[in-house]
Amino acid sequence: VGWFTSAYPVRLTPAAELGASIKQVKEQLRGVPHKGIGFGALRYLGDEAARASLAGLPVPRITFNYLGQLDGQFDERALFVPAAESAGEEQSPLAPLGNWLVLNGQVYGGELSLAFSFSGQMFARATIERLARAYEAELAALVEHCQAPQGLTPSDFPLAGLSQAQLDALPVAVAEVEDIYPLSPMQQGMLFHSTFGESDGDYINQMQVEVAGLDVARFEAAWNAVLQAHDSLRCAFVWSADQAQPVQVVLREVRVPFSELDWRGRDDLALALPTLAAEERGRGFDMLQAPLLRLVLVRLDDDRHALIYTSHHILMDGWSNAQLLGEVLQRYCGERPTQAAGRFGDYIGWLQRQDRAQSEAFWREQLAALEEPTRLASTCQHVGVDGYDEHSLSIDAQTTARLGRFARERKVTVNTLVQGAWALLLQRRVGQDCVSFGATVAGRPAELAGIEQQIGLFINTLPVIVPCTAGQALGDWLDDLQALNLRIREQEHTPLFDIQRWAGQGGDALFDSLLVFENYPVAEALERGSPSGLHFGPVRTQEQSNYPLTLVVGLEDSLSLRCSYDRQAFSAAIIEQIGQQLRHLLLQMLEQGAEVPVETLQLLDDEQRQAAVQAWNTAPATFAPSQPLHRLIEAQAARAPQAPALVCEGEQLSYAELNRRANRIAHALIARGVGPDVLVGLAAPRSLEMVVGLLAILKAGGAYVPLDPAYPLDRLHYMIEDSGLQLLLGQGDLGLSLAADVQVLDLAADYADYADFAEVNPNVAVGLDNLAYVIYTSGSTGKPKGTLLPHRNVLRLFEATDGWFGFGPQDCWTLFHSYAFDFSVWELFGALLHGGRLVIVPQDVSRSPEAFYQLLCEQRVTVLNQTPSAFRQLMQVACAEGQRSDQQLRYVVFGGEALEVGSLRPWF
Repeated sequence: VGWFTSAYPVRLTPAAELGASIKQVKEQLRGVPHKGIGFGALRYLGDEAARASLAGLPVPRITFNYLGQLDGQFDERALFVPAAESAGEEQSPLAPLGNWLVLNGQVYGGELSLAFSFSGQMFARATIERLARAYEAELAALVEHCQAPQGLTPSDFPLAGLSQAQLDALPVAVAEVEDIYPLSPMQQGMLFHSTFGESDGDYINQMQVEVAGLDVARFEAAWNAVLQAHDSLRCAFVWSADQAQPVQVVLREVRVPFSELDWRGRDDLALALPTLAAEERGRGFDMLQAPLLRLVLVRLDDDRHALIYTSHHILMDGWSNAQLLGEVLQRYCGERPTQAAGRFGDYIGWLQRQDRAQSEAFWREQLAALEEPTRLASTCQHVGVDGYDEHSLSIDAQTTARLGRFARERKVTVNTLVQGAWALLLQRRVGQDCVSFGATVAGRPAELAGIEQQIGLFINTLPVIVPCTAGQALGDWLDDLQALNLRIREQEHTPLFDIQRWAGQGGDALFDSLLVFENYPVAEALERGSPSGLHFGPVRTQEQSNYPLTLVVGLEDSLSLRCSYDRQAFSAAIIEQIGQQLRHLLLQMLEQGAEVPVETLQLLDDEQRQAAVQAWNTAPATFAPSQPLHRLIEAQAARAPQAPALVCEGEQLSYAELNRRANRIAHALIARGVGPDVLVGLAAPRSLEMVVGLLAILKAGGAYVPLDPAYPLDRLHYMIEDSGLQLLLGQGDLGLSLAADVQVLDLAADYADYADFAEVNPNVAVGLDNLAYVIYTSGSTGKPKGTLLPHRNVLRLFEATDGWFGFGPQDCWTLFHSYAFDFSVWELFGALLHGGRLVIVPQDVSRSPEAFYQLLCEQRVTVLNQTPSAFRQLMQVACAEGQRSDQQLRYVVFGGEALEVGSLRPWF
C-alpha cells in the first residue's frame, strides 16, 4: 500500500496522419526510461547539480493523470464497489490546484471518463468546454481508425531492433504477427547457408517411419495443437536488404502442411517411397512461409502408413525434435502436456545480455595456438560427384563398455574420448600439430527457467582447438581436453562468425569437419510416447549440414558413428578408411592405457598399414629400364633428336646437341683414365655446361661428385680430399682454384677444343650396379659424409613412381635445386629420362619467388619440385598476383622437409 505513481514532464510531437500520430506518440512515451520514475528521483533526491538542472526546465501547465482500467479491481462479489452517485466535491474549491489544467481519466464499467479541472483565472469555462468537445471528437476519430489492425511499432518488439519503416515493410500481415525477435547465432548461420549456399539440401532434416494403427485426424490435430503451443514453430524468417540483421516473425496461428496419399495396392513401394522422400527434401522451404515443416502420410494398407516428416533445422535442435514428437503423442492420446515456463524469445533476450568482451577474450586465447584452419578435405583427391552420402559403423557393446569404464576412471566423458581420437586423426592426416574441428554444444543456459522443456534451436557450433604436446601422457592430454570443453560451456553462446572474424581468416571456416554427440534418440521418444494400439517401425533420419563432413556419434549399448559427407570432397572409400582409423585410435586408447605418450597412438593398424604399402607399390609401371642412365638419354636423343632438352637464360640445347657435346667430353675423360666407378668432380655454376659435363661423366663410365661453387671452400676441399678425386671437370678458373693437386679438365672450353674427340656414343661397359654419383650430406652433425648411389637406385625410383604420374615428352621441368642436393637427381633425370624439357633456374632467380613464378609461367612448366617452405613463398606470390591461370603445372612434388598439407589450402 502506498503512492507508487510517478510524475514527469513529457513533450509529444504528433503527426499529420492519425496512424502515424498514434505510433509516434506511443514510441515517445515508451522511450521514457522506467516510466519516468527517474525524473522525480533526480529532481528531489539527486545531487545539487541535478536538482538545479531539472528545476530550471520549463514547467508544464497541463497535467494528465490516467488512473487506469478499474474494471478488473472489482467484481459482483466485492464487498465494496464504486457508487454511481456523486460524492460531492473531493476538495475545497479554495484549495490550490495542482496545475492550470488537470485531466483525470479512468475506465470503469467499460466506459472511459475524463474530468477536466482548471484554473478559472487562466481559462474561461467555455474554452474548456470547447476543448473537451474537440478532445472527444479526436478520441472518436482515433477509435474509428483503430478498428483495423495496423498499430505495430518498434517498441512492441524491443529485441528486434527494427525501425518503423522496416516494421511497416515486413511481408507479413499486421494481424498475424504475435512477436518479432532476432535469430540465435546458429539460426543466422543456417539462414545464410540456406539463402546463399550452393547446396539446396543444407539443413533440410527428414524422418521416415512406418506406423500402424494411426488415427489420421487425431494425429493432424495433435500436430496443430503443438504448433500453437510453441512460438518457435510458428516463425517466418525475414532478411531484407535494409535490415542490419535478419529477424524471425512469430505468427499468431499456423497449421501444419499435411498431405495424405493412398498407395494401397501399389507394388512399387520399395522404389516409390524413397523417391517421394527425396522429392520432399528437394522442395526445400520458403523461409518467409511458416511453418517450416510438413508431413506426408502414405497409406500402405488399411492399418499401416508411412510417415515422411520434413523440417528445416533452423526451427529446432535434435533434443527439441524428440521433445516435439513426444508432445505430439501426448496430445494424440488426449493428455495435456505441461506448459513450458518460457518462450524462445526469452533465450534471444538472454543472448543479447551476454558480455561480448569476455567472449572475445576467451576465444582469442584459444585461437592463438591455431596457425591455420584444419581442412581434412584438402588432403583428399577431388572426387567431383554431386550430392551427399552417408556411411555408418559401430563399436561392439563389449568394447563400448570398456570405453565407458576407461572414461570413468579418467573422470572424463566418452564424448571427450571420441573428440580426442578425432583430433589425433586430423593431426595425422592433415599434418598439423594443432588442429580445429567443429563441435555442437547444447546451448541451453541453466539460469533460464524451464529451458529444458522449451522447443527451439538452442545448439551452437564452435571450434574445438586441440594442440598435441610431444611427450604428454594420453591421460593428461584427455584431462586437458575435458577441461577445455568445460571452459567452452561458459562461452558456448558465442556466434561462430565472430570467432572466425577474431581468427583473422576473413570469415573463412576454421574447420571442415563437424563432430556431433547425439543424446536425443528419436526412436526412443516414439516408443515411449506411443499409446496402446499405435506402433512405430524403425526410424530413418537424414540430415545435411553445410560442412563437407559431419560425424554424428550415438551412445547406447554400442557406440555408433554416422558420417554424412559431401561426395565432391570425399570418396566412399576414404570415408570408410577414416571411420576405421577413428575406431582404431579409440581401441589403442584402451590397449595402451593412459600413461603412454599421446604421439605413440598410430593411425593405421597392421592390416591397414600393409594394405597402404601394397597400394603404393602396385601402381602399373610402364618405365622398366634395363640400361644405365646415360644409355636411356642416348635413346631419347635418337628418338627425338630435335626436341628441346635444356634451357637456360635464353640458350637452348636439343637432345641431339646435348648428346654430341657430352660425347666429345666423355671421350676426353676416357682418354684421361675415367671408367666404371671412377669418381670425377664436377665444379660449375648453374648452366648448360654443367648438365653437359654431368652427362659426359656418366657416359665415360664414371660417377660425378658435385662440388657446388656456392659452398664454402673448406667444405669443398674436404670433399675433394675425402673422395680421393684425381680428376675434376671445372668451368674456367673455378676448377683450378679448387684443386691444385688434381687434374682439371676445362668444361668452359670452346666446343672446338674438343674437336679431336668423337661425337659418337662411347662404348663403355657400364652396368646398373656401377656408381652414378656421390653426394655429400650437409655435415650438420659433424663432417659431411659421402653417399654412393648406383644407376639402379635412381632408375628404381622412377620405375616405382611411373604409374603415379605418367611423365612424358610433353612435360617441362625445372632444375631449381643445387646439383649437390639429392633433390636435383629427381629433377635432372625426371626430365631427361622421359624426353622432357629441363629449365635450369639461375641462382638469382631461385632466390626470388616473384622472378621464379614469372619463369614458371613463361616456360610453361608442368612439373615443379619444391621443399614446402620454398613453395609457401611461391604460393603467396601466385595467390597475391591473381595469376594462377598463367601457369601450366600438372604436378608439384614435395621433398626435403615435412609437409603440412593444410598449408596448401590457399593454392586450391
